Amino acid sequence: MKYKELKITFAAPQSEEQNDIIVAELAELGFDSFETESEEVSKAYISEELYGENRSEIEDYLATLTDARCEVSDMPDINWNSVWESNFTQITLNDRCVVRAPFHPVPDVEYDLIIMPKMSFGTGHHATTCLMLEHLLENDIDGLNVLDMGSGTGVLAILAVKRGAAHVDAIDIDEWAAQNAVENTQTNNVADKISVEQGDASLLAGRRYDLILANINRNILLADMQRYTDSLNDGGRLIISGFLQIDCQPLEQKGSSLGLKTIKETSRDGWYSIVFQKQ
Repeated sequence: MKYKELKITFAAPQSEEQNDIIVAELAELGFDSFETESEEVSKAYISEELYGENRSEIEDYLATLTDARCEVSDMPDINWNSVWESNFTQITLNDRCVVRAPFHPVPDVEYDLIIMPKMSFGTGHHATTCLMLEHLLENDIDGLNVLDMGSGTGVLAILAVKRGAAHVDAIDIDEWAAQNAVENTQTNNVADKISVEQGDASLLAGRRYDLILANINRNILLADMQRYTDSLNDGGRLIISGFLQIDCQPLEQKGSSLGLKTIKETSRDGWYSIVFQKQ
């Protein structure tokens, strides 16, 4: 899969909050990897296919960044496995769970998650993935039928099974992510309890879940929340993340209109998550 690199050079230093807003906007346009080189320089990456599909919208958004110079260039063909091996550090959550690559030493923790992310989202490094993992550690998952929507690497599905979930459907619209999730479920010896599929929320028709996890972005969450609610058993929980504080109110209002009660709202590094329960 070939990628484009977007380099944004700002005229003045950017705060973390300003960078988070730009990341959120670019994520909605199809960018899936981000790098802050300095307070003045940020980089974002998108597949050539998505760039071609969304080019007009991307150019329109970049034109609004009047205090910055934006450059789009082709990424060279590189060995992504080597890149991850040189940059991917393991993450420890609550002294109970470690997310690591296969080449890291085996940790002495309750939950050891082995993830080779390649170009898929979901390693625990991003605040939203971390928030979702922490919810799974805090909640009783034993025996539940779970959906991991926008599953990326499959890391949430894997932890859900290790926490006792009866079965998990892991769905992602990206073919690369779906392939990566299959590999990671096999590496963690949980493939028999996780069904990985490529697609969107239209796959949910007629399905029922006790717990739905959706770490995506505000627009997709708002568009698909009706489908999530329809697939959620009474008393079941919907846990969402992938958005900023400014998005919490419209998401909670949408949930309320569908009969979902807001149970908990948490944040990390400017990113937020919400736990809903179906009445």
